[in-house]
Amino acid sequence: MSEIFLIRHAQASFDAADYDCLSSRGEAQAGKLGAWMAARGGRPGAIFTGTLRRHAQTATLAARAAGIEPPIRVLPGLDELDSDELVARLRPELASREALLAELAASGDPRRAFQALFSAAVARWTSGQADGDYTLAWPAFRAAVLAAWDTLAKESAEEVWVVSSGGPIAVIATLLAGADPQRSFDFAWPLVNTSVSRIRTGRRGAQLVTYNAWPHLDTAADAALVTHR
Repeated sequence: MSEIFLIRHAQASFDAADYDCLSSRGEAQAGKLGAWMAARGGRPGAIFTGTLRRHAQTATLAARAAGIEPPIRVLPGLDELDSDELVARLRPELASREALLAELAASGDPRRAFQALFSAAVARWTSGQADGDYTLAWPAFRAAVLAAWDTLAKESAEEVWVVSSGGPIAVIATLLAGADPQRSFDFAWPLVNTSVSRIRTGRRGAQLVTYNAWPHLDTAADAALVTHR
């Protein structure tokens, strides 16, 4: 039997020109995660990430806090969807990062405004009505994630850490829950940065045991570290 810990990356730099880099809060989240994982007494035999910098930074900081230095293996199928492209296809005038940040700032609540915009962009992407507009259409994205999952499910290590993003984690969870793939992003929206979703694999296949848990942040002192974006 193997246990796979699907971990959403720590908070990235939402308000910066380069989103794909952990914020100072994200660095703290990753450290808390690693310390908690070590306190459990487990030790990963393998760590996987996507190709994104925020994945690698989260994995490295968590491993360091846990006092371990295992090799980190990269699976491109764990990469997040291209949110910039999705937004640009929905609202071409927001194709540049500068234009997007300006519109969000003008809203008065940038994170809430982005969530509304991104939800609409994802709905268009997953509708199947405009697949030709995208570099990676929804069916191809889902197939890539499931190919990565197939690799993870065959991993022989007793404990595996997988640092990814909300989209891939939700696709895998939807599969294991037997839910409609079109509902995948219902699973994605609640995910907390550095939350842990635990999967057991064995003779009976894979079972989703817990989803979107964050015990390492669940104290009054750490309340400010509970973030969704």
